[in-house]
Amino acid sequence: MSGLIFADSLSRLGTESAFTILARAQALAAEGRDIINLGIGQPDFKTPEHIVEAGIRALRDGHHGYTPANGTPALREAVAADLHRRHGVEVNPDNVVVVPGGKPTMFFAVLLFGQPGVEIMYPNPGFPIYESVIRYSGATPVPISLKEENDFAFSADEVLAQITPATRLIIINSPANPTGGVTPRAEIDKLVAELQDHPHVALMSDEIYSNMLYGGREHVSLLQYPEIRDRLIMLDGWSKTYAMTGWRLGYAVWPDDAVEHVTRLCINDHSCVNAAAQFAGIAALEGPQDAVRDMVQEFDARRQVIVRELNTLPGVTCTDAAGAFYAFPNIAGTGMSSAEAQNLFLDQAGVATVAGTSFGAFGEGYVRFSYANSTENILEAISRIRKVL
Repeated sequence: MSGLIFADSLSRLGTESAFTILARAQALAAEGRDIINLGIGQPDFKTPEHIVEAGIRALRDGHHGYTPANGTPALREAVAADLHRRHGVEVNPDNVVVVPGGKPTMFFAVLLFGQPGVEIMYPNPGFPIYESVIRYSGATPVPISLKEENDFAFSADEVLAQITPATRLIIINSPANPTGGVTPRAEIDKLVAELQDHPHVALMSDEIYSNMLYGGREHVSLLQYPEIRDRLIMLDGWSKTYAMTGWRLGYAVWPDDAVEHVTRLCINDHSCVNAAAQFAGIAALEGPQDAVRDMVQEFDARRQVIVRELNTLPGVTCTDAAGAFYAFPNIAGTGMSSAEAQNLFLDQAGVATVAGTSFGAFGEGYVRFSYANSTENILEAISRIRKVL
């Protein structure tokens, strides 16, 4: 071993367990095991061809250099126009900051507010990077409990009751990872209205799954509330909607007071986003949306299959997943912990899933299934799990 002495702060940095499970699944597959991956949150579709061609064309046209740290003006204008089309809101392109994926926005939002003595609220079970980065910043993470009996939507009353003078940021996510929960407009209306009594509290709304809702449910963007726009960070991007996870392209709309700080963080962190990917991003937003509609329609069909089949397993119940591409069944009736169920499904059934506790302590008793896989594979996976149960 070397004599290197690493910073204490690294001990507070967590990870994303889905990638750990992916590595285990790939290792088993390399040994010759037949593994069905329902663990990773990644569309199993290819990026639409016109988007790929736009990226290739940009490279051939010589777009090989740096771009502005906050993204090219053309891409930021395309984002603003898309938000107007989808949400009916006016967004100044100067408030849009393009980053390599969704995680930089999460990191930057927490860095803007997080420090010792500060509290930051986050959904639990929720995307694990929220809690990880909050702890890394030195702030105290305060979980917002998402309960099955509320269809994994947050309760505005419960959120508001947890606000203290130390609260600086509230993170919300709808449609949600890992639960597939969608928070109804009434709860968001109440939260926004009551936040007028807490002007020191900022909001980060993670809306990366905003195009993926089912059963006639509506997406309520926090951008639609002008009374909080001066303290709202709205996160979205291309990874899920356009099957562009590997392109590493995301954005956020930031309040006026934050844009300069975030741009400096971009300069210090990654300089700028890949130039060709930004041209692809414009093509995605301005081009035909047929592939998106087809993909969401297929996810909806798979959603219905996996929820139905999960509810036939002994000791398992599953609520109707409302959005994203995740089911979050309750496995308490099996007598196993989340981690035990995850390991059983992978080691004995050859099905990769993710333990609910990977998404926070309140995920105990649940396992996340991604239905970003074919209906045929989903049916086979549930059949295998049925046998081991």
